[in-house]
Amino acid sequence: MRSLLLLLVVVGSCFLTVKYSDHHTGGKTPFETLYMHLMPGALVTHGDDHADHAEEHVDGGADAHAEDAHGAAADAGHGPTEAEHHHATPIFQLELWSKPAAGEVAPPPLPLKLLDYDKDPQNGGHFVLYNLQIFQLAAVLLILIAFSGVPTYLKTGKGDRVTRTLAGFCHYVRDEIVIANVGKHHGEKLLPMFLSLFFFILFMNLCGLVPGSVTPTASIFVTAALAMITFGVMVIGGMVVQGPLAFWKNLVPHVPTWLWPLLFVIEVIGLCVKPVALTIRLFANLTGGHMVVLSFMGLIFFFGQSFGDAIGYASAPVAVGFAVFIMIIEGFVAFVQAYVFTVLSAIFVGASLHPEH
Repeated sequence: MRSLLLLLVVVGSCFLTVKYSDHHTGGKTPFETLYMHLMPGALVTHGDDHADHAEEHVDGGADAHAEDAHGAAADAGHGPTEAEHHHATPIFQLELWSKPAAGEVAPPPLPLKLLDYDKDPQNGGHFVLYNLQIFQLAAVLLILIAFSGVPTYLKTGKGDRVTRTLAGFCHYVRDEIVIANVGKHHGEKLLPMFLSLFFFILFMNLCGLVPGSVTPTASIFVTAALAMITFGVMVIGGMVVQGPLAFWKNLVPHVPTWLWPLLFVIEVIGLCVKPVALTIRLFANLTGGHMVVLSFMGLIFFFGQSFGDAIGYASAPVAVGFAVFIMIIEGFVAFVQAYVFTVLSAIFVGASLHPEH
């Protein structure tokens, strides 16, 4: 029953993503078109005349005209065309500011494009759901379902193979990552956070390997949010344990007084660089793996367009073989990156809680 629920969550998430994600438009090469699948897509619904628009798009002349028009709009940096705005409506839309009245000055556009669907302050700002949120919620549901039998196993010692395996992962994270780097006293208190980080990242990484899915950890917005959690625990936890002033004072070891201000600035910069490193490491590894897979798949279309369909079909087995090989490696990377993020977070937090580090 639990396996069926896990499968339903994954399949349902992929179905919602494929059906309601705003379709990305490609560039001038097959690689650019494929790489656009790494970009987050807003969850939208289409009007009744969307099917007619799709049928017109099949026609060769209309297709070429639509590509030229959309390419020109993309090159000009204006985003979706007017027709697409007419057909696509966000599933969920939270108004951040209203459309300014006549004579009023519009607020500046938001710095984060994920929060601005219209990308035009004159039309108001909106927060909309993206396909990333589907698989973030799916990862949470998968964790709740998969770990439903672990508490009972820890109390009674009875459980199936999956339950025993997940309990073993929890013991490993507790003993080899958290307590080893944070210490037993503080490690036991912070264990729920580190377990949540590890399995949340792991399940999001694994969800990204399913066809039709997206990888939330391949978005720098998601990895930055995860890194900020670690940074908050580092700073707030360090000030709670050591004291508000002692934490900042202990950043610098015993050095001559004239050298202390310079080292303090360097240490503060180093403190802020740590979450940046966590953000980029996770984002780059997950994005890079997907780009390699898409690059191999793009070779099929590249050879087909450049040298004819026969060469494209001939290159397909080799390209698909390499792509499958990279996908197998990505399965290993999904575990490694969850481990690396968690162990680095534990090291950073442990160093903040203990001034001698």
